[in-house]
Amino acid sequence: MDKTKSEYWLSQDSPFAKALAGFSPRESQIELAKAIEEAIADESILVAEAGTGIGKTFAYLIPALLCGKKIIVSTGTKTLQDQLYLRDIPTLRETMGLPAKISLLKGRSNYICLHRLENIDQQLFNSKAAIKDVQQIKRQVAKTRFGEISEISNVPDNSSAWYYVTSTVDNCLGSDCEYFDDCYLVKARRKAMTADMVVINHHLLFADIMLKEGDMGELLPDADLMVIDEAHQIPEVASQFMGERFSSRQVTELINDSISEQLAEAKEVMELQPICDCLNMGMTDLRIVMGESSTRAAWDSIDKASLATVLDYINKQFALLEQQLETMAGRSKGLESCWNRCQGLMALLQLVTKSGDNDFIHWYEVFSQSFSIYLTPLSIADEFSELLSESEQAWVFTSATLSVNGRFDLFAEQLGLSDARQLMLESPFPYHDNALLYVPKGLPDPNDADYTEAVVTAAIPVIEQNQGRTFFLFTSHRALRIASELLAQQLAFPLFVQGEMPKDQLLRDFVNHGNGVLLGTYSFWEGVDVRGTTLSCVIIDKLPFQSPDDPVSRARASVLRQQGKQPFRDYQLPKSVLSVKQGAGRLIRDNDDFGVVMICDPRIVARDYGRIFLASLPPMQRTRNEQTVLSFLEHMHEIPYETVND
Repeated sequence: MDKTKSEYWLSQDSPFAKALAGFSPRESQIELAKAIEEAIADESILVAEAGTGIGKTFAYLIPALLCGKKIIVSTGTKTLQDQLYLRDIPTLRETMGLPAKISLLKGRSNYICLHRLENIDQQLFNSKAAIKDVQQIKRQVAKTRFGEISEISNVPDNSSAWYYVTSTVDNCLGSDCEYFDDCYLVKARRKAMTADMVVINHHLLFADIMLKEGDMGELLPDADLMVIDEAHQIPEVASQFMGERFSSRQVTELINDSISEQLAEAKEVMELQPICDCLNMGMTDLRIVMGESSTRAAWDSIDKASLATVLDYINKQFALLEQQLETMAGRSKGLESCWNRCQGLMALLQLVTKSGDNDFIHWYEVFSQSFSIYLTPLSIADEFSELLSESEQAWVFTSATLSVNGRFDLFAEQLGLSDARQLMLESPFPYHDNALLYVPKGLPDPNDADYTEAVVTAAIPVIEQNQGRTFFLFTSHRALRIASELLAQQLAFPLFVQGEMPKDQLLRDFVNHGNGVLLGTYSFWEGVDVRGTTLSCVIIDKLPFQSPDDPVSRARASVLRQQGKQPFRDYQLPKSVLSVKQGAGRLIRDNDDFGVVMICDPRIVARDYGRIFLASLPPMQRTRNEQTVLSFLEHMHEIPYETVND
């Protein structure tokens, strides 16, 4: 058999049969690899849904490594990036005897900035915890392999310390930095430029695409093949980068950096601090005008008179800051950078606060201490389709969740992939024998004030019978908080709650305990892989429909109606189905895995659209009987098939 073909390496005669425990040939994996080989040869576009267990990672890596071309592999999560770079690719390269040079490259916010780390002014810290975290980072950074924040332990993901020790495009000093030769990001980029295969993530991919579009250069080398794993995330990520966003955090960063640089280079200049204080006050006033925390609304919903007053004040303070920074710009590269950033933010604020463009959704979002203003494109299909047609590259889009009820309509329409080849491959795992879908009876409507309490009550017997070993997935942080308080009072198993520690550490602790209950929101619905009996129950609190009042959803719905389509059927429903497929997909990650998927939302059986969800999920046995679930978990034996409407 030809060793230059993927089929050989995925066959029974492959060296992998001896080198990898549990390796066995899978027809669906070979079919996917062949389709990717054809796409490479034709420089065409392939959209492929590969169900869990097919082995899509090897199916795209093997033909990519064999083709001898420049490859970029883009993933949805940093966790998957690390898995590819540290485990999967080295295994393949060693077994196949290939000398390909591989590089891992993440966005700049993932790397410690040595300049910022060494020049932090503690006067800017907003808490003693931040000071402690920065000290922890300083102790550990020299021991890291790549200078990545993920290599620093015991510093929470949400620590404000990360803001002080990482750089942005705006505040990076580039080759003028005294640490340029030792810069972790620079080292990673240099390695990427000479590599045969570069492993990146989707945010970095689109950051690079937008730089190319603006003729500002490029982060990544030109590639012959683009493999987009976890491709279901691409429409949302692309929309973020193809729009505009102004945030109060950008202003806060500018203020802090300006003061820090002034204290280091121009201590005698006393005028800067009062101007920064006034600008900061203006940002606070604008946040107040926007409304309460957790608000997402259309820009034109803000009181125009109040908005005009606040913006006039902010623009005056911005002008004063720009003038002051101009007088100091010659003192250092840092002050010059702050001056340029100030001019850029002034222009961006003008752009996002003027009358909206009909091709963009003009909206804002308010958080407890900050806000963001957005111009989000109504559609990226034409722009993205044009990008692909001009790229002269082969593109492979793959994920376990791209189809809804057996069709790729939503994904293809969002990205303008009307001419792409489509391939759908079902999971080979024995779902019917090993998995049970449970929809409990008697739960109230999800809009009921006591819904989360009722969900927890229904879940506790299942969790107890399962001896923990559960993912409890929520559609809101509020529901997660309520549930965590109730479960802490009623369960003896260890609870691992999102936000209490870094995500990777939370997952490691969950696995190490072996009988835990992990509570998470959307970041745990996908990209998390726990195999074996450590996870044998996944509970989803409700179907993840976007609020009809959400400004982005409402604007897109209006456009769909103008096109003669039904917004719920053609957009909101399929998006929710894909999310549920992702969440349910956490359960069965190996051939011997078993367990229960519990979907608490009664609408999945009470509404006509529920059949779309059921038809899109793997072919699990179904029940509404609690005792059936408890028996299944206790005895692990085949149970009679019941329809979900019993």
